[in-house]
Amino acid sequence: MKKTVRSGPSTPLRTGYTTGACAAAAAKGAALMLMQQVGIADVSIDLPTGAVAAFELHGQSFSEHEATCFVIKDAGDDPDVTHGVEVWARIAANPPRPPFIEGGSEIRIKGGTGIGKVTKPGLAIPPGEWAINPVPRKMIEASVRSAFSLHAPCPLPLVVTISIPDGEERAKKTLNARLGIIGGLSILGTTGIVRPISTQAWTDTIDAALDVAKACGCENVVLSTGRSSEMAAQNFFTLHSSPLTLPEEACIMMGDHVAYALQACAKRGFMQPIIACQFAKLLKIACGHENTHAAASDLDLAVLRGWAEAAGFSAEIIALINQANTAREIAVASGFDPPLMQLVMYHARQAAAVHAPGSEVLPLLCGYDGGVISSSLHF
Repeated sequence: MKKTVRSGPSTPLRTGYTTGACAAAAAKGAALMLMQQVGIADVSIDLPTGAVAAFELHGQSFSEHEATCFVIKDAGDDPDVTHGVEVWARIAANPPRPPFIEGGSEIRIKGGTGIGKVTKPGLAIPPGEWAINPVPRKMIEASVRSAFSLHAPCPLPLVVTISIPDGEERAKKTLNARLGIIGGLSILGTTGIVRPISTQAWTDTIDAALDVAKACGCENVVLSTGRSSEMAAQNFFTLHSSPLTLPEEACIMMGDHVAYALQACAKRGFMQPIIACQFAKLLKIACGHENTHAAASDLDLAVLRGWAEAAGFSAEIIALINQANTAREIAVASGFDPPLMQLVMYHARQAAAVHAPGSEVLPLLCGYDGGVISSSLHF
């Protein structure tokens, strides 16, 4: 991987490579060293898209029976927690006992240091297996086989071990533990390419979290726009001794992706999802925004003023909305006026039903002190 400089705002954003692509490249490099018994500086691999990608290799070492190297992941201009990680591959040939199941692949792929293990159902990999997803597994095996195909017979069986030295520490900055991936990072990717500033990482996590919730038998889910709202919802359910169980798997961090999250819920039969958020985000949801990060606040406040006028709110509330610069200012200055909060919650339910027809969203309005201001739930 050539050293690069992060692009400035006026330059095109760079794409990068997934951990799956890096693992496949490192595995191919190790396979070539094992076969040729010489150091290998770089390799090229075929990506699932049909493109070819080149990778520099580092940390090369080899012996008659095994070889090791790593690729430094370049995530391009994507703000990825795995940017810069060392993705290591070690290949061991002809182990004394074949580590594969009869009828299965003769190339066994396993995780090492810094790779998580799956502990909950609902993910692409079953519980008890290393968190190396199906497409990366195929890429790794294909890359290893390609290293031998033109030069020598593949010395089967082979054991390929993928590791990331600081993977366990980096995983603390992800939602892996919530998804039941314990002990490290996942090896991911369906195309091999990381698109910069894309929403795919978020939406993939939402899908995975909902799949886990479904597989774990959750009755409903709580979609939150951030950690503080999620914690407020958890405390709320605990204090009210809700009959609705709220296991960890039921808490889904959707961020700003409200429309996607609601549609993903509906696909899995969660037709009354709870949305936990603060007032500014609730107002954006009520205004019908698919993504609550996008729209300008002044437009939202104008819509709110129109709703308040149509509902016959007092001149004091109308004036407050007119003079405010932010939604938060309105909420705090009005003392979280209950009729006004209920008005916005009503429109939020209506807008959510447009995103996901048939859904009956239950808003949970969170304050700025860790508590819940208003709820549409009835216990």
